[in-house]
Amino acid sequence: MPEGDTVFRTAEKLHRGLSGQVLTVSDLRVPQHATADLTGLVVDETVSRGKHLLTRIGPWTLHTHLRMEGVWHVHPHGTAWQRPAHSARVVLETAETQAVGFWLGMVDLVPRDAEHTVVGHLGPDLLGPDWDLDEALARLSAAPERQVFSALLDQRNLAGFGTEYVNELLFVMGVRPTTSVAGVPDLRRMIVRGQQMIRVNSTRWERSFTGSTRPGQERWVFHRERKPCRRCGTRIADADLGDVPTQERNAFWCPHCQPSA
Repeated sequence: MPEGDTVFRTAEKLHRGLSGQVLTVSDLRVPQHATADLTGLVVDETVSRGKHLLTRIGPWTLHTHLRMEGVWHVHPHGTAWQRPAHSARVVLETAETQAVGFWLGMVDLVPRDAEHTVVGHLGPDLLGPDWDLDEALARLSAAPERQVFSALLDQRNLAGFGTEYVNELLFVMGVRPTTSVAGVPDLRRMIVRGQQMIRVNSTRWERSFTGSTRPGQERWVFHRERKPCRRCGTRIADADLGDVPTQERNAFWCPHCQPSA
C-alpha cells in the first residue's frame, strides 16, 4: 500500500535513475497533457512531498500521485515491462534509463514556480527536510473534537500517514481510533512516535511495526480483524470510520489494549 515511506523511496529511485540526464522521450498518457513534449530538457531531481511526487524537469514540474495501485518502475532500456502497457500513464526515457509510471492516480504538469497549486494544501511532511512538529500539532489541535483517526489521516494536518500507519500508531500508543484529538493523553509524543516509525520504515522495503519482518508478523492490528491481539489475545475489532460516509476508512483496534477514552 503506497504510504509516505513508499513514496519517499520511489522518489529516491526516480532521482537516481533520471537526475542530471536529458530526456529523449516524454510520453504523458493522460488527456490533459497528451501533447506535452519535455524531450531535450534535463531532469533536475525528484522529491517526495507526503504522498506526492515532484519530478522537476527544466522549467516544469511533473506531479504524480500513486493513489492505491500506482507504481513507478525504473530500469535500463530493453527491460520487459512488469505491468500491462495499457496501464502506463507516464513514460520518461534518457539515453540510459526508462521510467514508467503505471496506474498513477494523478498526473499534472505545472510550471515549477506553481508547485503550490498541487501540494500547497499539505501539512508538514513527516519525511521532509523541513518537518515541523509544532506546526503539525497546531493543525491537529485546531479541531479538538475530531476523531483522532480521521485527523491523522488528513494530509492537511501532516503529510505521509495512510491507514496502515494510523492504525498501527494508535495501537502502539494505546489510543482507540474513535478518541477525540483532545482526548489523546500526549498528542506530541504520539506524533513523535509516528514520525520515528515512518522514518525507520523509509529505509527498508519490508515495512514493519512489531519489530519482525517475517510474513504475517509485521503488524499489530491492521487487517487483523477477528484475529487475537498479539499482546493480550483479545479479538481485534474493526469498523469504517470517517468524518463523512464517503471518506470512511478501515479502522482496526484491540478493545483491551486500546480502551475507550
